[in-house]
Order: sequence, then C-alpha cells, then structure tokens
Amino acid sequence: MAENWRFAPVSEADFEPLLEIRIEVMREHLERVFRYEPERARRVFREAFDEPGLRLIRLGEERIGCVGFRVGPSEIKLDSFYLAKRLHNSGLGTRILKTLLAEADTIGLPVRLEVLHGSPADRFYLRHGFVKIGEDDIEAEYERAVR
Repeated sequence: MAENWRFAPVSEADFEPLLEIRIEVMREHLERVFRYEPERARRVFREAFDEPGLRLIRLGEERIGCVGFRVGPSEIKLDSFYLAKRLHNSGLGTRILKTLLAEADTIGLPVRLEVLHGSPADRFYLRHGFVKIGEDDIEAEYERAVR
C-alpha cells in the first residue's frame, strides 16, 4: 500500500491540511513540555512552510505529510518531517528518510535536525545513523555524516 508514495511541491492549498497533520503528530509531545499553543503551532509551521525546500508527501493522490529538505552551503537541514499518524510504524517513514539520506549523500553534505526531548523520533533518527551533537532544555540536535 505505502509503496506508491512520492514527493510533490507544496502549494498554499496544502497549508491547512499539513498543519492538521503536524498538530496531530506533535500536540501530545508539545503539551508534555508546555509548548503547545494553537497560534504558536500555526506561526511556527507557517515559517517552515514558507521557507524554500518543503516537500509535500503524497500516497497516490492523498496528501499524507511533508518534510523540509533545506540545502545550505555546508549542511542539509531536515525539518518539519510529519507523516499522518495512521502511517506511523508502517515502514513508510524509514523509506522516505532513506530516500532523503541518499539524496544528501549524492549532494555530499551532512544532514542536521532537531528533535523534541522524549519524542519517539529520537530513537528513529539514532537507528538511521544520526548522532546527538548538542541539546538544550527543549530539543536535541543530531547530525548524520555523509556516507
């Protein structure tokens, strides 16, 4: 079922549905660290949405998530990787991440990202070769070297 996923460009029509996916995925984790406020969630996602490099993730014609793949001069920043909750633990996130990491290796840059403390994403990224390189009270920063 999840084999026919693909990236597509985002358009303004994608903002609200993707914001819903982001809130569905992140709300309980943000509430745990007292950082969930609806207007803040909208503002933070708007900033990420408007930044170049956000990709829509489709399963067939269905909009199922997004991911920011921001190529900079010395690194690629991965952010806003949200997949509809019903697809968590299906293997699809791993397939998408492996595709992105292969692209990063072709470009020849390391990949960096931030993960909220206590998030299951922590283990996900460690399993895929990321190493923790720093942290603050809210998030940890990870990097995966070029392979």
